[in-house]
Amino acid sequence: MASWIVLQGVTLPVPARADGAGNSMSYSELLKKLDDNQVESIELDPTRKVARVKLKAPAQKKPGQVLEVPLLEENPELIAKAREKVDSANLRFDIQPTPDNSAAASLLANLLLIFLLIAGLLMILRRSTSGPGQAMSFGKSRARFQMEAKTGVMFEDVAGIEEAKEELQEVVTFLKKPERFTAVGAKIPKGVLLVGPPGTGKTLLAKAIAGEAGVPFFSISGSEFVEMFVGVGASRVRDLFRKAKENAPCIIFIDEIDAVGRQRGAGIGGGNDEREQTLNQLLTEMDGFEGNTGIIIIAATNRPDVLDTALLRPGRFDRQVMVDLPTFKGRLKILEVHARNKKLASEVSLDAVARRTPGFSGADLANLLNEAAILTARRRKEAITPLEIDDALDRLTIGLKLAPRMDGKVKWMTAYHEVGHALVATMLKHADPVDKVTIIPRSGGIEGFTSFLPDEERVDSEGLLSRALLLDRITVGLGGRATEAEVYGQNEIDAGATDDIKKVTDLARKMVTLYGMSDLGTLALENPNSEIFLGRGWLDRAAEYSEEIAARIDRQVRTIVVHCYEDACRIIQDNRALVDRLVELLLEQETIDGDEFRRIVAESTQQKFHTEVSEHPSAVRA
Repeated sequence: MASWIVLQGVTLPVPARADGAGNSMSYSELLKKLDDNQVESIELDPTRKVARVKLKAPAQKKPGQVLEVPLLEENPELIAKAREKVDSANLRFDIQPTPDNSAAASLLANLLLIFLLIAGLLMILRRSTSGPGQAMSFGKSRARFQMEAKTGVMFEDVAGIEEAKEELQEVVTFLKKPERFTAVGAKIPKGVLLVGPPGTGKTLLAKAIAGEAGVPFFSISGSEFVEMFVGVGASRVRDLFRKAKENAPCIIFIDEIDAVGRQRGAGIGGGNDEREQTLNQLLTEMDGFEGNTGIIIIAATNRPDVLDTALLRPGRFDRQVMVDLPTFKGRLKILEVHARNKKLASEVSLDAVARRTPGFSGADLANLLNEAAILTARRRKEAITPLEIDDALDRLTIGLKLAPRMDGKVKWMTAYHEVGHALVATMLKHADPVDKVTIIPRSGGIEGFTSFLPDEERVDSEGLLSRALLLDRITVGLGGRATEAEVYGQNEIDAGATDDIKKVTDLARKMVTLYGMSDLGTLALENPNSEIFLGRGWLDRAAEYSEEIAARIDRQVRTIVVHCYEDACRIIQDNRALVDRLVELLLEQETIDGDEFRRIVAESTQQKFHTEVSEHPSAVRA
């Protein structure tokens, strides 16, 4: 661009200065002025093909005005008259051509073209010479190298997983004071596998280890090893461990290792794909011919069942640390950590929030408080109140709240349905307590819902689910349909209980085929973990029991469901008046808290008991 500007400045002639409007004259007028002896001087410019003419004083419109007259290709008549008037009329006649810069312009244009050609050739040569370098660096590791100051995470920032922190504390001690272990002949585990559901803090825990130990921290995802090109994944593994050896002692963190560490030969036909080559290189680097002294590999996954057995053996991942869902105390600590930078009203009880969120992970609890803060800002409040936390909890578990439905048959039927669930759960001994009942619709086609507060131990361990508890859960699930049938009749029941029926049927089948809680005996008739991608072929998917057993399973499932449905119908029939009372209250308030619901049921039950005593005293004494 600079060269082009210079070229324009050199080649373009400088126009003559204009003195104003009317500074031109035609060729014929010039000849006439010459004949009349009114011209004082003529200066020809053959380059620009103009004549600069100055008239005598009487003919001038302005003093000293110079007029420009366009010339023709050949001007013999003008030149002849001008030379004639030089002697006769004292005319000053001169020829002054503008300097011709065409040769210089042509030279500059050629130089500019040569310069552009040379620049293009240099770019092509540079790209061609850098091609092999790019090919050699294509397999370089994309690990994000972080030092202690960049992690910014300590053990005090990780709450709710105290057991996992205690097990990993010795890893920090080894990185800080390795002589304490080597003095007694102990070896630190080469690899630690963090196993747990999503959102429990596995990645955060790995960062805390690096922050506590003050060592370099390499983090990479398992999916970054696998590429379309053959050998790239294995090359990145080698490059990653080479960098780690240069910065030992250090920590390598591989997130979602199941993306690269799945069982070899998995799937139909197996195969020697790129992922397996990457896994083989990873196995060799972790425990092969060369030692990785001072390098600790920490990996995280929520699918340990799909990992290759060679990856889990001692010497590679020596131990597995379970990072499970937090307990009540853990949830309380997590809430306290995430509530540090949030304004909470004085009536907000984190203890109550922790009790209402069994089964929530650390990420779920952080999202809960964040949603509550968003609702607070939207409602233009200064602090988070229990109402925002309650709405945020419903929004995360059920869905977005919609406008309440106007009075109609759908609203009445929804009220009877939800009251049926809640009443049956309150009447049964082993059922989970009711948290709240509402008929406010939610997104996703939910007209209303009844939430429960399961016991802490039951959430943490599926093995603590007793037969009585499971039967009560099935009965509660059928309570809504039983109420609809009792109030509106069998011909008026709707499809709103579809999800309840699916859950009930699935739970009853598990009781028969997995838990051994039926007349078929203590037999596990199905295996829920037999996926094909783990190396099991299509032929292994044959039925694990005969057709006769399949028919008996179906009969047992139906027997359990029918028995529980009859129990739900009996409870509704025995408390028909209470159902109507609760429905009217629910239609009025649209939401009933669990404590209020249980209080109303308890008062009605005591009143009913006293009525029966007064009417039939002999039967009560008997």
